[in-house]
Amino acid sequence: MKLKRRHKEGAEVSTESLNDIMFFLLLFFLIISTLANPSVLKLTLPSSKTAEQAIKQQITIESDADHQFIINKVAISFTQLEDALKLEIARIKGLGMDPTVVLKLDNSLTIQDLADIMQIGYSLGVKMVLATKSADK
Repeated sequence: MKLKRRHKEGAEVSTESLNDIMFFLLLFFLIISTLANPSVLKLTLPSSKTAEQAIKQQITIESDADHQFIINKVAISFTQLEDALKLEIARIKGLGMDPTVVLKLDNSLTIQDLADIMQIGYSLGVKMVLATKSADK
């Protein structure tokens, strides 16, 4: 009696469409990662079509191309900027108002100059706004 062994068939997984699935997953994650990027810095350029007046109590910091600073029409140097700004903020808070600092900077200044001034405002906990001129003028 001759017994034949049964040939067992192995389980197979069809991988023909695996490349397509992986491509679609890669495409999906690439699109989602570009849409959900919270660290993007949005900047507005120093010109605008409309001008809006703020009603809050303002402290004005002006600077020209030679880095000469003026706080509320008083000329100071950059090293005195933080102390002068502290005094103005204390004066306005003493009146019971929240101060807003309006930055009027020359357009030839660098972004680093703007960042240095805004860092002082951030350390003092005051809101700062960059003033722009109308694009029509």
